[in-house]
Amino acid sequence: MVDTTQIDVYKEWLGIPEGPRPPDHYTLLRLVRFEDDVERIRNHYKKLNAHVRKYATGQYSIQSQELLNELAKAMLCLTDPERKREYDESLGREFEEEKSIVGRPLLQNWLVEQGHITKEQQKELEHFAKARGLSMRDAAVQMKLVDPETAAQALAVELGYSYIDLSETYPDDSVLDRVSRVLVKRNTFLPLFEDEDYLLIACADQPSAELEEELRMIFGLPVRPVIAAPRAINQAIAKYYAPGVRDEAVQPAQAASSATAPKKAKEKPTKKRRPATQLSEGERQQRKQIGWIIICWTIIGTVLLGQFLPTESMLAKYLPTVLISPPVIWYVVKVYWK
Repeated sequence: MVDTTQIDVYKEWLGIPEGPRPPDHYTLLRLVRFEDDVERIRNHYKKLNAHVRKYATGQYSIQSQELLNELAKAMLCLTDPERKREYDESLGREFEEEKSIVGRPLLQNWLVEQGHITKEQQKELEHFAKARGLSMRDAAVQMKLVDPETAAQALAVELGYSYIDLSETYPDDSVLDRVSRVLVKRNTFLPLFEDEDYLLIACADQPSAELEEELRMIFGLPVRPVIAAPRAINQAIAKYYAPGVRDEAVQPAQAASSATAPKKAKEKPTKKRRPATQLSEGERQQRKQIGWIIICWTIIGTVLLGQFLPTESMLAKYLPTVLISPPVIWYVVKVYWK
């Protein structure tokens, strides 16, 4: 849930009037109640996602990230046939008994229905896939009938899952931290969010029962896959699970602390001394004066120190000046003033 202690982001950023907080998925995505058009749902999400990302830097960066995650969760729920039906029923929608989610269109049929390929191309696609032992999705991409993203959307329809564009989505760091790099790369998936009663993961295809069981043991939640293009998943894995990053899974408490660590580091950046060439004329003069003060006080201090040494030798009394002053002068001239 988005933190609204400082600002009502629903009202100020999305124009949602005062009311229940957080708002329901339809209100959040600025849709009519029980909207069924998947493309309209996805288009509304893209527009709102782009708008909220404008606040990703600045004093409301945390609220922006939380709201982006909430928008993504709402979109994924409403574009997933099973979850949408459950959600709509929780809001009081009644379905006819004979209406069912079974009988989803096959990938190639959906591509024809949406106008991406012709009936003749469908036959060629089926023959090509069968002859080479490929899935319909991979065959459609290899034949260059559709792009990988469209093929992934078609597969999502066939499997009854939601489709996600990973370039528009920011996974939850605390969820990423709890899954090891080895597990992610071995199964080619990306953990996304904990969304109420589900763990959402992005996959190129339906995940194995073994993977679902392993993730259930880690999170204590059933897994709900969403479909993404294979290349997008591999790019996301390379980004969030680079070599040396998340090599081992961490416990929830550790994940939370690691998620906040970058923010603390960002709040207190290390201040580096700028070279003289990057300074203004006034700043260079000020640095010059400070350098002369350092040199003068070093000489005066070492001379005074020598006067208190328990010796009558004049050479010994000026020994501190001879030993200390030259290195200090060298540092000021060669380093501090440069």
